[in-house]
Amino acid sequence: MGVGEAKLVDTTTELAGMTLRNPVLTASGTFGYGTEFKAFMDLRKIGGFVAKSLTLEPRFGNPPPRIGEVRAGMLNAISLENVGVDAFIADKLPEIPEGVPVVASLFGTEIAAYAEVAKRLGGVPKVAGLEVNASCPHVKSGGIEFGQDPRLLAELVRTVRAVTDAPLLVKLSPNVTSIAEMARVCEGEGADGISLINAVQAMDVDVKTRRPVLKNVLGGFSGPAILPIALRMVWQACQAVKISVCGIGGIMEPADAVKFLLCGASAVQVGTANYVNPMASAEVAAGIEQYARDHGFARTADLTGALDLS
Repeated sequence: MGVGEAKLVDTTTELAGMTLRNPVLTASGTFGYGTEFKAFMDLRKIGGFVAKSLTLEPRFGNPPPRIGEVRAGMLNAISLENVGVDAFIADKLPEIPEGVPVVASLFGTEIAAYAEVAKRLGGVPKVAGLEVNASCPHVKSGGIEFGQDPRLLAELVRTVRAVTDAPLLVKLSPNVTSIAEMARVCEGEGADGISLINAVQAMDVDVKTRRPVLKNVLGGFSGPAILPIALRMVWQACQAVKISVCGIGGIMEPADAVKFLLCGASAVQVGTANYVNPMASAEVAAGIEQYARDHGFARTADLTGALDLS
């Protein structure tokens, strides 16, 4: 290596059967359908992105106010508004540059709906994999989230796995007693990986009006305040399963992402930071590479599980 020549770092990442150029994706619901960010960032600077969750039919979300800034984070109760899977395939995917892996997120209020969305996405060009949003309430079970009930989660993953050969991630809810148990359920039913954590259920109040900040009262809490919770759950999940883990929660800068990798994650997803800085995910990817270079790692993949417990 010549004087002043930067040492090359291999950033190639394997996640749930997908090969990515680096370990950074964007989290579903925070990056739209990718097209919204093309003016700000070359999408090829990140490993890929997880698109906004899709239902069989177009879905309107909750009435406003449905998003609010809180100390060290944000609340949202968008309720998964989206254009529907068919419009996504016909109108959104063609606008994504070639060579950008797209992970399609799917959800429904019944298991059959998840499976049908997965079927329609089968073999669609540019869709590199699927992510099952297991934090949606199951209407037939009194509104409990799929990810809160091991039996429901098992049935959901099993059913979707049966209809697709695509790389399959399951996004888990943090609102559980044992994340390790839920991770093992996913692994046992054939998932290729898990993503965690989703937003933490929370609320806030406007003392001037004495009203909830969100019209829906409850929403999902995301942002830097949940980082230690997410790290704990990612660590526990990585100890429990052998499948890939994708870490999510509170990543605002490269060091945050490195922490997830050290705790065992193969890749990460950047979420709330996208609202603050549309270049955040690309900057995190560059920062991980620089960290590896500075600390003598030839590959960013070697950071995975490199936590020193001595």
